[in-house]
Amino acid sequence: MSDSNKALVVFQSKRIRRMWFKDEWHYSLVDIVQALTESVNPTDYLKKLRKRDAELGSYLGTNCPHVEMLTETGKHRNVLAGNTKDVFRLIQSIPSKNAEPFKRWLAEVGKERIDEIENPELAQKRMKEIYYAKGYSDDWIEKRVRGIAIRDELTDEWKKRGVLDEKEYAILTAEISKATFGMTPSEYKVFKGLKRENLRGHMNDLELILEVLSFD
Repeated sequence: MSDSNKALVVFQSKRIRRMWFKDEWHYSLVDIVQALTESVNPTDYLKKLRKRDAELGSYLGTNCPHVEMLTETGKHRNVLAGNTKDVFRLIQSIPSKNAEPFKRWLAEVGKERIDEIENPELAQKRMKEIYYAKGYSDDWIEKRVRGIAIRDELTDEWKKRGVLDEKEYAILTAEISKATFGMTPSEYKVFKGLKRENLRGHMNDLELILEVLSFD
């Protein structure tokens, strides 16, 4: 396993261990607790937190796997870990002033999503702003937006024809990708050296045009 998969994320001078697991980063929940509470015994703190908050305990027990990570002494140990969504769920239950900035940010994100549901144009505007910030050109962004719109029309048509299962969506998407690029989306991500990154976000103008044409 590569060193990058054992990387340490620094949070306010605290180190958060993470490991690439099942196609996404998983973070040590004990490390998150220690960073936000400065507890001398974060493992015990997490245990008590799970007992006090039954819903949190049930959520972590159901969704969070034990992932092998390195300890400070260089030994391998299985630790309770969660993806980004799981980490946010944990933060919501931590009664610490250090967790408040995250809670306020989550509240703001929640408000933005509700606003976007009421006015979908806001979501498109936000998406464009993100791509602008990442340095994409106006032409690339317009092609990407066009591709998303066509993809939405296609999935709506699939729903009308009874395609409701995610596995069926994946099969149909894979067939379109193979017809267009000669590879399934997962194979194309490997070809491009991508992991968690969005495949369409790393397509050039020609690839985006071909994708749009394959949906038409």
